[in-house]
Amino acid sequence: MSNKFDVVVIGAGPGGYVAAIRAAQLGLKTACVEKWVNKDGKDVLGGTCLNVGCIPSKALLEASHKFHEATHDFDTFGIQAKDVTMDVQKMINRKDKIIGQLTGGIEGLFMANGVKRFIGTGKLVAGKKIEVTAHDGSTQTLEADSVIIASGSVPVEIPPAPLTEGLIVDSTGALEFTETPKRLGVIGGGVIGLELGSVWSRLGSEVTVFEAMDTFLASVDQQIAKEVKKSLTKQGLQIELGARVTGTKVKDKEVEVTFTDAKGEHTKVFDKLIVCVGRKPYTQGVLADDSGVSLDERGFIFVDDNCRTSVPGVYAIGDVVRGPMLAHKASDEGVAVADLIAGRKAEVNYDAIPSVIYTFPEVAAVGKTEEELKASNVPYKTGVFPFAAAGRAMTNGSTEGMIKILAHAETDRVLGMHIFGQNAGEMIHTGVIALEFASSAEDLALMCFAHPTLSEAVHEAALAVDGHAIHMPNRKKR
Repeated sequence: MSNKFDVVVIGAGPGGYVAAIRAAQLGLKTACVEKWVNKDGKDVLGGTCLNVGCIPSKALLEASHKFHEATHDFDTFGIQAKDVTMDVQKMINRKDKIIGQLTGGIEGLFMANGVKRFIGTGKLVAGKKIEVTAHDGSTQTLEADSVIIASGSVPVEIPPAPLTEGLIVDSTGALEFTETPKRLGVIGGGVIGLELGSVWSRLGSEVTVFEAMDTFLASVDQQIAKEVKKSLTKQGLQIELGARVTGTKVKDKEVEVTFTDAKGEHTKVFDKLIVCVGRKPYTQGVLADDSGVSLDERGFIFVDDNCRTSVPGVYAIGDVVRGPMLAHKASDEGVAVADLIAGRKAEVNYDAIPSVIYTFPEVAAVGKTEEELKASNVPYKTGVFPFAAAGRAMTNGSTEGMIKILAHAETDRVLGMHIFGQNAGEMIHTGVIALEFASSAEDLALMCFAHPTLSEAVHEAALAVDGHAIHMPNRKKR
């Protein structure tokens, strides 16, 4: 078989495999290079997201939430559940089974769409050639008219907390605990740290989160962030803000953490420590010196608004380029780039990419925060509706949180939507649609929402923008 392709994709994560499938669907001869090997030594597709990221973490979050419900919430509904226990290994096995089903599914999709799969490390060299090095060291060269780099990202490591097998781990290691640690430390109070901390807190760990910044969830609308912190603290997470970890010591299967805050230097001992201080683009071994592809000052591949690199015909998408490190953002870019290569029109609306934190309750957002609007001197108005006033939330036994809508003060155009509550990740897409179609808050207020649903709170928040919410005291009268 010829090693000449219309498109070669490096990386088979949610950006790469989607780009490859889309390109093949558009009639382009497509190949995808992936080196990922799972813990059982099997070559798999799906990248970080399916193997050690989005999917496995959500499997553990769901299992731990069900356990917490059984041990804390069932009695409220009249359900008596005594002596409930968690089989951690069975939980891990279920997570692994789900991963296997989904990664195997991508293999099936590649076959169905005619995507040629190459196993090994892909390196872009001059002339849009890709050197593929197999696990046994053998090499072959692919030629392509267009190349899509989708090599993803890896966890950031920090000198004060070097990874130590089974004791100091990154986010990948935190998915493989075979028992619940009694004392768990988490360095990093971002999305990954809070999600993993929540998993093990629900299962009984005493969790302490160290966040170096003084502000909790700085990128989140701060009215929402304050409610989230209050909720997580109530659930048992100890969140230390302005706490910078300066060192760790491993002794007798324990980890001693030294950190500093406004009150000075302190130490705390844990059974396990998770390092979740962020991720960085993965370009190691992906770009040859003569590839011609430029990196920016932060190590990301430099691209324009259409994901074109400094080399004509070479594109880059996902975590390896600017923008939020989100699987769905990578997938959208993958589809758009494949369309562009095929001669179609395509673009990604980066102003309408939603984000979700899968704690319980969930946190979801799209568009601008109130702080961003203030900083940009954009005139705005807000509508807030609490789930405590929503009938379905009451029947579900989950009344924490709120929906917040930000709209332009003069045009009424929706500028942002922020949700803290049960199923926030599902409801946020109403806000995505509003931003995509330049809807006004009044447009949402005029829509009919089914009753009783959690989404009715979106309707009420839209009404509240002009002080017309039905199920809470109004701020304005006409």
